[in-house]
Parts: sequence; C-alpha cells; structure tokens
Amino acid sequence: MSDKKSVAQGAATTTTRRKFLAGGAAAAGATALGFPAIVKAQGPITFRWQSTWPAKDIFHEYAADYVKKVNDMAGGDLKIELLPAGAVVKAFDLIDAVSKGTLDGGHGVVAYWYGKNSAMALWGSGPAFGMDPNMLLAWHYYGGGRELLDEIYKGLNLDVQSFLYGPMPTQPLGWFKKPVTKSADLKGLKFRTVGLSIDIFTGMGAAVNALPGGEIVPAMDRGLLDAAEFNNATSDKLLGFPDVSKVCMLRSFHQCSEQFEIIFNKTKYNALPPKLKAIIWHAVEASSADMSWKAVDRYSKDYGELQKMGVKFYATPTAILQDQLKIWDTVTKKKESENPLFKKVNASMRAFAERAGKWSSDTNVDYKMAYNHFFGAKKS
Repeated sequence: MSDKKSVAQGAATTTTRRKFLAGGAAAAGATALGFPAIVKAQGPITFRWQSTWPAKDIFHEYAADYVKKVNDMAGGDLKIELLPAGAVVKAFDLIDAVSKGTLDGGHGVVAYWYGKNSAMALWGSGPAFGMDPNMLLAWHYYGGGRELLDEIYKGLNLDVQSFLYGPMPTQPLGWFKKPVTKSADLKGLKFRTVGLSIDIFTGMGAAVNALPGGEIVPAMDRGLLDAAEFNNATSDKLLGFPDVSKVCMLRSFHQCSEQFEIIFNKTKYNALPPKLKAIIWHAVEASSADMSWKAVDRYSKDYGELQKMGVKFYATPTAILQDQLKIWDTVTKKKESENPLFKKVNASMRAFAERAGKWSSDTNVDYKMAYNHFFGAKKS
C-alpha cells in the first residue's frame, strides 16, 4: 500500500469517527433537550374537585381561595379544578365520590358524614367542652384528634386524606317566623340542621330534616320547613334567608366550634411527590388564617346589611342555651354507650379542653368590656 493511499484511508477514518462522535453528541443533546419537552407535553397533574356548597355561597369562595393558593404555589405542576355542589354528585355524597376516585378531592365539613359514624359529628356539633373553634383545631392537630379521625376513616374503608382548617364563628340558633323565647317554642317545628345538632334539636322537640345548604331556603319557601339554621350572616344572606324570614336568633351551642374539611383521594394524594404534598399542607395552614380574617370582614358587613333589609336579630335566651347543654349530656351519654369510637373521641376532646379551656379563661381579657367602653351607650 502506498503512503498516499494509507494517509487517505486514515483521513477517511478520522472523518468518519468525527461524524460519528458529532452525531452522538447531537443525539445526546437532543435527548437532554428533549426530556423537559416530554415532561411538558405530559402537562401538570390535574385534580377535579367539588365543594358541598352552592356556587354563590361564601363557603364555595373559601374553597376557591384554597384551590388558588395550591395552584399558584405549585407553579403548573399541580392544577385543581373546582366545581360547586351538585356538579358531579350531591353534597352529602362527596366523600364517597372522593374515596372511589370519581372526584379527586373536595371541600365540606366533617358533620356531613355523620350518618357513617356518629363520632365524626364531634368535629363541629355540640359545645366542645367550652372550646372555641380555633381551640378545637388545636386539639385536632396537637391533641390527638387528627389520628382519631384517620382511624375512623380507615375503619369505614374510606380512601381519603383529610385536612381540617378554617375556624367558624358561633353559628345562630336559626331563622324563625317569630322570636324564640323558650325551649318549648321549638316543639313541633319542622327544622333544618345537620350532624349531632339533629339530636340536640330533636331533644328539644323539633321535627328535624337534614338538608344541604342550597336546598334550605326553597324548602322554607314551600312550607316544608318552619325554621332552619345554616351558618353566618354572609352565607345566610347569599342563600336568601331574608326572603323567607325576618327573625334570626343569634348564639347557640349546637354548632359553636365547627371548621371546614379538605379531602383528597388518598391513593392519588400518596402518589404525589413530597414537594406537592408540602404545598397542599402549607396551603391548608395559610387558608385557615385567611378564611378567619375574611370571615370577620365579610360577616360583620353583611350583619349590618341584613339589618338594613329588615332582619331583626335576637340573642338566644340563656335558658335555651342551658337546656342545650343538658340535652347534649344525654345525647353524648347515649352515643358513648352505642359507639366505642364516639366515647374515645369525646374523652380525648374533653381531656384537651379541660386544660386548654382553663388556660384560655384565665388568660384572655373580656373584649366585650373594652368594646362597650368605646361603643356602648354613653350615660348623660
């Protein structure tokens, strides 16, 4: 072989090697550049949610506030799409739909699942041993309540991940045709409430019908209900209570410490990466604070608006409140004898309330004293 031919073949081999290496580098570059493109093509994880509230209710707005926080913080990696009550299932059927995966999650209250296990109504119904709603949330997250609720869901074979948040102010006794002055006034009334409040009002002689929020006012309008309670000045105004009643009795022990519940299908939640789980949890904490602040602003404004609309507000007489507490003792004693989990939850709550309630009573000032000093009637 001549030297020229050998050199030519060597050059050809070098050129081929360079093309191969260049092609390999290009392919590797394409692969590296293509990986994010593939992930992007798959799009974000999308969860379809439903609330248990009508679209016009401020409760659905609270659900939307939570969803927005998650979507904003997830930066496109997770997107929750929210629907109002009835869009896929009825309000009281939400938890089953989430457990089965028909929906990926939702927004409601634990008391709505009361029919599955009476112990669940303790997260919202009754006097909570004197704890306010924020204190009840403290028991839930730091006093063992969360573990007990998880135990109940597991025992019911419900595949849900629950998060409680959003302390609700004390709810009214209800809307009536005329002021209620004594417990006997409730006897025979066709009344709407939910959870263990059903047992309280039944014990006071009312004929109770549990209806979701969007069905209450139409039922009152058609005479299917004589009276009803829902939650707060804003919700009651938006749902149309002033159209069917002009009398609202404020203060009650039937639901003085309730909170909201956010639920996810547990299998789908567990499949999420740690980053998205952290976002979901921190959005719960942020929404709990935000909701409580918004409630003070909106409820106080609508409380004034309802009075301009001719609604008369009355304080529930002390005798009725005392009767509620006596009936609650009877109700819980019966439930404890029927349901070991009810007894377990109630005992846990009681133990936490005994020390937390004493601390709160001994520590907090009487804010009403200061309010009356600045805004009460001035003596001449």
